[in-house]
Amino acid sequence: MEERQYDLIFICRPDTPEADVDKVIATLEHAATEKGGKIEAVNKWGRRRMAYRVQKLREGYYVYLVVKSSHGEVVKELERRLKVSDAVMKYLTVRLDEELKRQDKLKRHRERRAARRPRKTAAATPAPAPASGEAAAAQAS
Repeated sequence: MEERQYDLIFICRPDTPEADVDKVIATLEHAATEKGGKIEAVNKWGRRRMAYRVQKLREGYYVYLVVKSSHGEVVKELERRLKVSDAVMKYLTVRLDEELKRQDKLKRHRERRAARRPRKTAAATPAPAPASGEAAAAQAS
């Protein structure tokens, strides 16, 4: 089975200390390596305002992870751990590899079409003809 790529974003309560957020991230990294996956990137976006209230709160601490795995069990385990964590309010996991494949396919298709299409060369444009009044004045002189 090929390796799949997932985006995982979770939101912690805004009053959660940085150390607790780091513990949640470390727990997720440990769970991913245990199940045979790996976390490629961790980005802490920090405290941000949410679009709507979640658990009567307007702000949250956002964390973004890129997870690679060939087993679906990794994502299930990560989501289970996020669900039982008190600090985490919401999470979302999105599988990206299908979308990346589709974008690659479109890119190759465009390149093939561009290679078949003959390139237009910039032909020298003729000088514009003088206006009718100027032409009559030039002939009269």
